[in-house]
Amino acid sequence: MTTTELATRVMTVPEAARGRRRRGAAIGHERSLLRGIGLVLLWAFVVLNIAWMVWMVIQAFRDTRSILSDPWGLPTSLDPVNFVTAWTVGDFAIATANSVATTLVSSLLTVAIAAPAAYYLARVENRMTNSLTVYFVLGLGIPAQVIVIPLFVMLNEVYLTDSLVGLNLVYVGVSMPFTVFLLIAFFRSLPLELEEAAALDGLTAFGTFWRITLPLAKGGILTAFVLQVISHWNETLLALTLLQSTEKYTLPVALISFIQQQTYSGADWGGLFAGLCIVVIPMLVIYLWLGRRLTEGLTLGMGK
Repeated sequence: MTTTELATRVMTVPEAARGRRRRGAAIGHERSLLRGIGLVLLWAFVVLNIAWMVWMVIQAFRDTRSILSDPWGLPTSLDPVNFVTAWTVGDFAIATANSVATTLVSSLLTVAIAAPAAYYLARVENRMTNSLTVYFVLGLGIPAQVIVIPLFVMLNEVYLTDSLVGLNLVYVGVSMPFTVFLLIAFFRSLPLELEEAAALDGLTAFGTFWRITLPLAKGGILTAFVLQVISHWNETLLALTLLQSTEKYTLPVALISFIQQQTYSGADWGGLFAGLCIVVIPMLVIYLWLGRRLTEGLTLGMGK
């Protein structure tokens, strides 16, 4: 190698490094730009949703004539007459009791059944447990619209249509795939050494699960429970299909019935917005209260 060739190679090394730095800076600039655009779109979506919620609450204190004449106006007073109308005329009082009972019972049963099942599937790995895990995962891809008619026929055979007991059983069944899948990931994120130490101390498998694992998994259990509460509180299709009696209606079905009543008796937009507030605000309060814990429960164990 001549002196000229050696000098040429020495000169190209810094140039190549500078080229890589320029390309890296350009890629970093593009990522920062895309991240900024994403944040702007995200915050725009958040602001629109908050504005919609505020507008809904404002309209709940106005009458139909003022809403139609000035949709963006403010209420002249905070008279809760629309909430009273929705609570009495729309049968929201009975529907609220039904929704609370159904939501709590079905959510508790779902978590109580899914937790030991997920623990077993997370800790025991063989051909059977792997097949069961895949079976639960496949259940996530079945839409409710596909199974609503078979469910109605099956419940009708055992006289559980138009029954809150039957609705609870359906909610538990359709919620099991997601709950088991979520808790499997959470249980796998827990340290196995504590369970091994408990086994060496003489604890049985059930004792280890009850006294060691469950206290450690309370974050994931709470996350699964709250997610099921939100899902069952807002569920409409199955309740609308399986319930026929007014005294069995849950809140989403009562809201639909209230809208249908207005078709014949005249629109009451103030009462309708009040009914929407009764349905939406309780879940919004729960999410604001437990939002951070829900996020932690959903993200913990995703890398396992």
